[in-house]
Amino acid sequence: MDPSLLIGILLAFGGLWAMIQLEGASINALLLPAPMVLVFGATIAIGIAGGTLRDAAAAVRALPRAFVGKTGSTEALIDTVVGYAEKARAEGLLALESAVADEKDPLLRHALQSIADGTDAEDLRVVLEDRVATVAAERRTASRFYSALGGYAPTVGIVGTVVSLTHVLEYLDKPDQLGPLIAAAFVATLWGLLSANFIWLPIGTRLQRLAEIEVDRMTLVTEGMLAVQAGNPPMLVAERLRALAPESKPGRGRAKAAADETADAGV
Repeated sequence: MDPSLLIGILLAFGGLWAMIQLEGASINALLLPAPMVLVFGATIAIGIAGGTLRDAAAAVRALPRAFVGKTGSTEALIDTVVGYAEKARAEGLLALESAVADEKDPLLRHALQSIADGTDAEDLRVVLEDRVATVAAERRTASRFYSALGGYAPTVGIVGTVVSLTHVLEYLDKPDQLGPLIAAAFVATLWGLLSANFIWLPIGTRLQRLAEIEVDRMTLVTEGMLAVQAGNPPMLVAERLRALAPESKPGRGRAKAAADETADAGV
């Protein structure tokens, strides 16, 4: 779990609260129901209108993933693929079928079953890459939805301010009430900017980043399992995958241990 989104949002609102305290203002002056209902309600409604109900439902389903942020270990994934390479080299490709039931990763499980069934390498590549593209498209839809909300919210806030200022003009004959009314009118603009930059845009950016990480992992699985099917040596598979994932730490993992044993044997 990577709680960076939750931590960042809490720190952002914490900074806002600290500013309010240092200014000697009241938090109640910002928590006005009318502008908040308009900004949040209208922004979400416009976001739904800009796509399909299916897009909106997918975005709602993706929201927990933005906060949980499970990314997985690249090094552990490489070790898993290298383990299958070792098994295939020692026992043959048909032996991979025994690992299908225990494999939790859907793409890895499909690749193992396809290899054991004797699927052609080119056909397997096409199928795996199509699955990667499908997942990437689904993740982009959710990311775009929240990024769009971040674009709509400031404008909706301005609309709320204009509506409130129109109401303020009715009190021109009561100068003593103009100050509080004008201040309240600008709360809608504040919440438009606040919700866009503290909530919607971070969520959209976060989902986009998680999608990139997931696609990178699926690409590693695709290239790794194709290398396993081709009968490449486990060490070559490990080096190939680490070249695709430069952030992995070659100082850790089973593949590195095997490399160290090979080096010691050479000495």
